[in-house]
Order: sequence, then structure tokens, then C-alpha cells
Amino acid sequence: MNMKLAIILPDGAADEPVGALNGLTPLEAADIPNMDSIVAAGRIGTVRTVPEGFVPGSDVATMSLLGYDAKKHYSGRAPIEAVAKNIPLGPDDIVFRCNLVNITDGEMTDFTAGHIRTAESAQIVTSLNAAMEGAGVVFHSGMSYRQLMVTQDASALDVSCMPPHDIPGESVAEYLPKGKGAKKIREIMERGGEILAGHEINAVRRDLGELPATGIWLWGQGVVPIMRRFRQRFGVRGGVIAAVDLIRGLAKLLGWPIIEVDGATGFLDTDYAAKGRAAVAAIDEYDLVVVHIEAPDEAGHMGDATAKIEALEKIDELIVGPVLAKLRTYDEWRILVSPDHPTPVEKKTHSGTPVPFCMAGSGVPRGVGSERFSERAAEQSDFHVEEGHELMEHFLRR
Repeated sequence: MNMKLAIILPDGAADEPVGALNGLTPLEAADIPNMDSIVAAGRIGTVRTVPEGFVPGSDVATMSLLGYDAKKHYSGRAPIEAVAKNIPLGPDDIVFRCNLVNITDGEMTDFTAGHIRTAESAQIVTSLNAAMEGAGVVFHSGMSYRQLMVTQDASALDVSCMPPHDIPGESVAEYLPKGKGAKKIREIMERGGEILAGHEINAVRRDLGELPATGIWLWGQGVVPIMRRFRQRFGVRGGVIAAVDLIRGLAKLLGWPIIEVDGATGFLDTDYAAKGRAAVAAIDEYDLVVVHIEAPDEAGHMGDATAKIEALEKIDELIVGPVLAKLRTYDEWRILVSPDHPTPVEKKTHSGTPVPFCMAGSGVPRGVGSERFSERAAEQSDFHVEEGHELMEHFLRR
């Protein structure tokens, strides 16, 4: 393919009007001249990334943005992350996401256990496996609070689990697993809490004034999905830059190599400039380069509008700007910027409402209306994609 393509995914960037920002959204309050220039040169619109009946999350939403219908392909978040970690899975293996969380006085105080360090969580996972040997489950270490658990208990697929990031400050008793196999899953979670209660990692964290990991929270279970390779479908050779296992797993399922970046953390302290440099370098090698940035989502979950604005401005300056400049050195190019879902700072959880997107480049017709990239401007446009997976066709073929 002669055309060079780039997709920038600022996770959770979309929002709602914020009182502390005088009714503006973080996107409206942020100084994002490069994203604005894409709107000015091309199109802005909205896309519904979360199909009706699905829980709003990056798994379903990103799958849609990458051109795959979640109604046909989605089978759970955790198995996608397992693919990223090269965990060998058989046809009978069911994978759960296992968050290390802090529950205080029965409430979900922090679904990240104070953003526990990866080295600490790895020690906890070792203890969980040792203590639950023979229970029919195996835990696998991930980044920070994000772990995985594998079981072959078929009843686990009939359990309804609530993502912990959807219940900040809520009483967890109302959201414990429900359904046919829920009893066993609850017992595993209870046992996990017992193991963590006296864990030396938590003793150190308390001494340092940090939140301890008081329990494990199981959710997002499923089996590995079967997805046709992206190059087979679209004739485009892609590569992805992402720190979080969910996006890395989707990339592997699509047949994309993962471009490693030192300093990419999946949090607010990620090295934006390093991601931008890596993307610029990758454009020469690949037809399509996808860059995912988790920081806006994390800021949304923290309820921190200022942090979200700062993340958006860094994405614009250090990633979108350099990528756009590089693309313009080619005769034919296109760029797409889109959040996966909203993570409103005043709600601290995901929303399933359509998100704004913008695209520009060769063959992309100039839209009518605003030259700002924002939720309100997108809503007022004449470009609305109701089936999220169809946006990729607009981007590649239009």
C-alpha cells in the first residue's frame, strides 16, 4: 500500500461538561492545536463504539475502532490480555481479569490498590498461586494492579461479574459475582482477601503511607476469540504502540507486531515523547501505525480534570504533532484520532455514549462547521457512524 496511515487512540478522552471547568469538557478546555488542525483540514464526527447491550469498556470499544464487530468477535476482556502475555491456553481454559483492589469498610475505595507497583504485585501473585495450589486456578502476573486468573471450570462462563472501575465508592456487596458458577468465584475472591490480609507487601505499603491491596476482584472472563488478520481483511500492514495488555492482545490477534517503547507505563507518567518518536520511526516501515495512550482514561477514573487536560495536551504536542508532520512528508496519507469511550471525570467510570473522532488527509473531504476537536463540535457535525466497526472502512476506503 502506498498510502501512509496513523490512528491515535487517547483512551477515555471523551467526557461531559465539568462544573470545575465552567461547563467545558477537558477536550474543550485543553490546548490541542494539532487535533484542531485535523478537524480544520478534514472531518469531525461521532462514532458509537459500544454496541447496544455491551458494558462500556476499552475491550469492546477498541475492537470496534479497529474494524471488528464486537457482536461477532467479543468473548471477554481477560482472554485478550492473556494473548498479549503469551499465556498458553487450551480450548477449555477460561481467563478472568484479576484486579488487586483496595476495599475499605465494604466499599470499592480504589480498583488499582493505589496503583500498586508491578514488582509488588508479582510477589502477591506468587503467594496466591502457592496458597491456592490444587484449587483449580492459576494466577498470572501483569502490570501494576492488572493480573489474570485461568480456570477450566466451565460454569465460570455463566457468571456475571462487575468491572471494579465501574463501582468506585460503591458497596461491593451489591456487585459480587452472580449466576450459576458465582459461588466458587466468590470463594476464590474471599480466599484472596485472606491471603492479602497479612501479606508483607501490604505491611510495607502501610508503613509508606500507601494503600494496601486488600483483595482480588475477578471479572471480564472469557475464551480466546478468533479474529481474521487485519492484513487479510484490509490489505494493510499495521503495527501498534501500546503499554496495556488489552491493546497489545488485540494487536496480536490482528497479526500486528508490537512496537516496544521504553518508558511507556499505561499511566499518567508514560513517556509521551518516546511514544511519538517511536510512531514517527514506524511510519516508514508500516502502512498503518496505531498509538494507544491510557493516560486520559486513568485521569478520568481519578476524577482529575486537570490531569486529564494535561494528558490531552501532551498527546497533542508530543504524539499527534510529530506524527502529523511525518505523514505530511508523504504524497498520500491519512490520520484518525478517536477516543475509545468517554470516561467522565465527574462520574469516574466509563460511558457508552458515542465519542468524537476526526480524520484528515488524502481523499478525506473537508467537513462543514467547527474547527475544534470536541464532543459538542462532533455532535453538531453531519458525520455520525452508528456501527463503530464501520469507521475503519470510512478511514481506509473513502
